[in-house]
Amino acid sequence: MVESEAQGRLPGIRPVSVVDIGSNSIRLVVYEGLSRAPAVLFNEKVMCGLGKGIDATGRMEEESVQRALKALHRFRALSDQARATQTYVLATAAAREASNGAAFIEKAEAILDQRVRILSGEEEAYYSAMGVVSGYHDPDGVVGDLGGGSLELVDVEGRRIGNGITLPLGGIRLFEHSNGSLSRARTWVRKFMKGADVLRRGTGRTFYAVGGTWRSIAKLQMEARDYPLHMMQGYEISYDEAMAILAEVIEPRILKPSAFATISKSRRSLLPFGAVTMQEAISIMKPERISFSALGVREGYLYSLLSDQERLQDPLLTAADEIAILRARSPEHARELAEWTGRMVPHFGIVETEEESRYRQAACLLADISWRAHPDYRGLQALNIIAHSAFTGITHAGRAYIALANYYRFEGLNDDGATSPLAGITTPRLLELAKLLGGLLRVAYQFSASMPGVARHLTLRPSTRPDVDLEFVVPAAYLDFEGERLDGRLQQLGRLTGKKLAFHFER
Repeated sequence: MVESEAQGRLPGIRPVSVVDIGSNSIRLVVYEGLSRAPAVLFNEKVMCGLGKGIDATGRMEEESVQRALKALHRFRALSDQARATQTYVLATAAAREASNGAAFIEKAEAILDQRVRILSGEEEAYYSAMGVVSGYHDPDGVVGDLGGGSLELVDVEGRRIGNGITLPLGGIRLFEHSNGSLSRARTWVRKFMKGADVLRRGTGRTFYAVGGTWRSIAKLQMEARDYPLHMMQGYEISYDEAMAILAEVIEPRILKPSAFATISKSRRSLLPFGAVTMQEAISIMKPERISFSALGVREGYLYSLLSDQERLQDPLLTAADEIAILRARSPEHARELAEWTGRMVPHFGIVETEEESRYRQAACLLADISWRAHPDYRGLQALNIIAHSAFTGITHAGRAYIALANYYRFEGLNDDGATSPLAGITTPRLLELAKLLGGLLRVAYQFSASMPGVARHLTLRPSTRPDVDLEFVVPAAYLDFEGERLDGRLQQLGRLTGKKLAFHFER
């Protein structure tokens, strides 16, 4: 088959796929390649409910098994069609615990022509934690992964992963064991969480919530507060906010029925049981915040296959650099500006944190990705692409900063209706930094014609002139770059920062 001439894919890597056989759903995800920030080429889920009936009979129901096997035939065909060079197949609680699990796995392996790796509870906890490590910058807290058949809990601190535990508290199992009674479910949850010391060690840290049921609860909370972004990765709420939405899920008072329309019907009945489980977990832990992770076992398993050097790469900067390669006029210029702006911001009294530095570098790498749009819409396109891209290693406030900085870079340094939603979810500090960076980029792009090799020679120093605070020093070789439009951009930056700025062209 002739390959496409499309340039929208990164060169040098080949697709890989993961089939995740869970207790509630089975899923196929085809990734662009095995890399630090893998993009998803194809994603499909089938709610098979393999965990149904296991609590009562010890077996997976035949209807669920047949539905799963039918889906696996399709997943094999889709994986082949996507030209995946390798398929990894993982199975969790239902397959490892059901008495007919071995027979099911044998059929699954025949269909997929791949070995199915049945994860133990400890392995499931480990790979869930690896997923969080891969998707967060320097995580610190407890990972909780709620599936249909089990709950895994494990401590993470940076890249250190503690010993994980698995509890029989999955959504399907909890629903069936309690015969649909939330009070019975709560008693069952408390029984098993009583000895979960990993939660007590997490006080004041972050609870990383993994799993579709918990992400659905976060989606409801977003709907309730009319949140401007809809991606789950890195969405954070406080302990008090979490307890409030969990109480609403268990016994709705404020949430309108229309809010639940965003949740699949097969998931809705399990939401209250997931809410009870999280309530009990965070009541013991008392975390400062709850952060919802879209990355779990699948991504953690792929992350484990990377080399040590690849694991150390920053996922945000890796993804931003890849998008620059695919969309910018000059990725080299984007990298040049990431370095140049780092030298400029201290002159304006800014001492960046490590996280702010990462965000600034990512914003520079992404600063030219909308250049093919009509000039009147470049800012809006940049804002939308960045705000809605599948970045990891970033908070929502940081995502808003990067998007706004690039909007200001095109549209000027004033706020309007397009900026207000994102400005509302970032911090005052990051909003200030976004405008400063936008102003610097407006000067740099005007000076350099959006091409590399020039901006790096533009330096900044305190001025000896009485009417100027700071001056950009331009080497004599670039004297012809002097112009009214360039000076106008500089004065705009000066008004923003309260500094009197000027160019000093060496002659």
